[in-house]
Amino acid sequence: MKKIAILASGGGSNAESILKHFSLNKTISVSMVISNKKNAGVFDRAEKYNVPCLWLNDDALKKKILSNYLFKVKPDLIVLAGFLLKISSELIREFPRKIINIHPSLLPSYGGKGMFGDNVHKIVKKNGETQTGITIHYVNEEYDKGEIIFQKKVNISKNDSVNDISKKVQALEHLYYSRIIEKLLSIEKG
Repeated sequence: MKKIAILASGGGSNAESILKHFSLNKTISVSMVISNKKNAGVFDRAEKYNVPCLWLNDDALKKKILSNYLFKVKPDLIVLAGFLLKISSELIREFPRKIINIHPSLLPSYGGKGMFGDNVHKIVKKNGETQTGITIHYVNEEYDKGEIIFQKKVNISKNDSVNDISKKVQALEHLYYSRIIEKLLSIEKG
């Protein structure tokens, strides 16, 4: 059985989409959800699927408890789903090409520190873009600079609000993130 560890900081809609997708899968499962926020909504979502949760405060993360825990558990893939902390170089070295993230724009556009969620959508709208989308990429030492695995575009109009753009991008995230995770883990099996 292939194991996924999800790291999330917020409400967890992407995490829930992944949990639901793999809930009946016979070869891949979400084995844990980890958050740096004690009251993150992602914990409620994981509980519905009986997936163990772990909260690590920022101090614990700085002391490399996350690295030590993941090293013992050995997930086949670490999936960032709205995890807002930078991943340590040590963790990246311990899990090469095993940590992925989803970004709410077509990288390399609108990536970098502080570029997440509505922060991205506001700038996309302000700049009058006619398309935006998602990028799924490997995590490396720089924000949003890892090798791109998958991108999908969506058209937006000048009349779209930031909320409209967010909904269009989130629909792509929920449709494709689990599929790409499954594909990566299936290729690894082969």
